[in-house]
Amino acid sequence: MKFQEFLNVTKNIKRLPLGGLKDQLKLAPAMRLRYDMKKIEAQYPKKAAVLILFYPDLKDDTFFLLTKRARYPGTHSAQISFPGGKFEIFDKNLCNTALRESFEEVGIPPKNIHIFKEMTDVYIPPSNFLVTPYMGYSLQKPSFKINDEVDKIIEISIENLLDDQNIGSIEIETSYMKKTAVPCFQLNDSTVWGATAMILSEIKESIMKSQL
Repeated sequence: MKFQEFLNVTKNIKRLPLGGLKDQLKLAPAMRLRYDMKKIEAQYPKKAAVLILFYPDLKDDTFFLLTKRARYPGTHSAQISFPGGKFEIFDKNLCNTALRESFEEVGIPPKNIHIFKEMTDVYIPPSNFLVTPYMGYSLQKPSFKINDEVDKIIEISIENLLDDQNIGSIEIETSYMKKTAVPCFQLNDSTVWGATAMILSEIKESIMKSQL
């Protein structure tokens, strides 16, 4: 998809209602299915926000950004995610959190990002975070500069996201989950599962509906 076409699509995405949990759960691990809103609220989850950034490459095709987290002694070590992080008391709002964290992690100045849609919150049971995703775009390909929280950046074309052949299942074993089959996206050489896949599932459905 050429970037100008994507910009036209964003106008429809703004008007469309959110697909919500229904679209997210298409790519949700089984452990996430055990939590309804009442149970989530009872956990008093911490707030966080992430940025889903779209931009043109040098051929004017539309890409979006993922990151691979650095290895660290924590729940989400080395996993694929969006730039973003925990809400801090000095943040004006969660959108500000997403922009601030994106600047810290991958070096994108907030002034270069146009936010056009707040998506459905996604709950992450292992770390007890309730994450608000924000869709945005940059009119030019950013010059990325990663910090020590990020192992590498991963650039994905929008066609890869929309291709149903890139949805599958993989066995995952983590510190909080025995070896279990989970739904995932296979994007380039990266396996994307968990909360990141749930967010991408809702975004994928939003883009497809906006083209009808």
